[in-house]
Amino acid sequence: MKNKDTTHQSDRDIFDRMKAGEPIRLDDPQYFKVLEVVNRTIALSASLNTSTNVDQIRQQLSNITGQQIDESTVVFAPFYTNFGRFTQIGKNVFINHACSFLDMGGITIEDEVLLGPRVNLVTENHPLDPADRRALICKPILIKRKAWVGAAATILPGITIGENAVVAAGAVVTTDVPANTIVGGVPAKIIKSIH
Repeated sequence: MKNKDTTHQSDRDIFDRMKAGEPIRLDDPQYFKVLEVVNRTIALSASLNTSTNVDQIRQQLSNITGQQIDESTVVFAPFYTNFGRFTQIGKNVFINHACSFLDMGGITIEDEVLLGPRVNLVTENHPLDPADRRALICKPILIKRKAWVGAAATILPGITIGENAVVAAGAVVTTDVPANTIVGGVPAKIIKSIH
């Protein structure tokens, strides 16, 4: 039964397997699909990062993500992403300079979220086994309404930032952040509640 499941697994679309958190290896017969998206994103990112106003940035980011970014959302360049197709951004979102989205696992940013400069959202990880280290294991990041992620904070794979939560500048978030709390430090811990 295991062999049969493995055979069917390789027949499934690589993007479905990626979103399911299954290991994706460079020798996967469908890996070319990932490279096609990455190459397209690299080309579009060059245009985004030479844009001269926020409307142009928003349009280029819409092209990268494949969804129309709402006109109420503001993104400052430079902006970095390696994939882009698995990012969803809500309304009234503000993304400051030099943020980096590694979104192969999926990034969802709900309405009215604030991201400070140099925030890193990382949905991709690698196995600890050195023999398999180049494989990708992806888990989604969800940032809920009105959350604020401070400058140079890093959010790791599989994390949810709760509604109204605040992540202090420079924090490294390794566990979910409850709604209405402030977290900070490395690794981030709850500092206090917001009432």
